[in-house]
Parts: sequence; C-alpha cells; structure tokens
Amino acid sequence: MFVHTVFFWLAHPESQSDRDALKAGLESLKSVKDISVAYIGKPADTRRPVVDHTYDFSITLVFADRAAHDAYQVHPVHLEFVAECAHLWNRVQIYDAVS
Repeated sequence: MFVHTVFFWLAHPESQSDRDALKAGLESLKSVKDISVAYIGKPADTRRPVVDHTYDFSITLVFADRAAHDAYQVHPVHLEFVAECAHLWNRVQIYDAVS
C-alpha cells in the first residue's frame, strides 16, 4: 500500500470562491481509477502542541502500490488539477508512506 497525503495553504484563505475552487479541484481527482481510497478534509478542531492546524485543505490518497501512485502523478486529471488550481495556494506539503 502507498499513502499520499497533501496539505494545502491557500494564498487567500479569506476567499470563499478560492476555497470552493480548490475543493472542486480536489474532488475532480477522485475520478482517477488508480486511487483506491480518497479523503478530502480540513483541519479538525483539535488543539494540542503537536497538531498542525495551519493548513486549509488536505487530501489523502491510498494506492495499491508505488506503480499506481506513479501513474496518478502523470494522469491527465492530476495534471489538469495542478494547472488549474496551483494559483490558489502558496504552500503545499506532501507526506508519502508505504506499508
């Protein structure tokens, strides 16, 4: 299993239209068949020193293996998402994990 988690910090977090646009873009990624599980979220209301709640959105994608992840990276839907939505964020942080 290959887990790919991406955190996004919006360039204009006060803009509801930017929030809506990023959410719609993230939703579009769910159509990629290489993804086994997809979860889109926002920070939970947990406040402990070890919890980073500074991001605006996250997406966690689970793939069967590294090959499925690699296919997703060059998939036209993923490339279109980046091209259409990259202007919405000013920071992205990615964590990949394998089991």
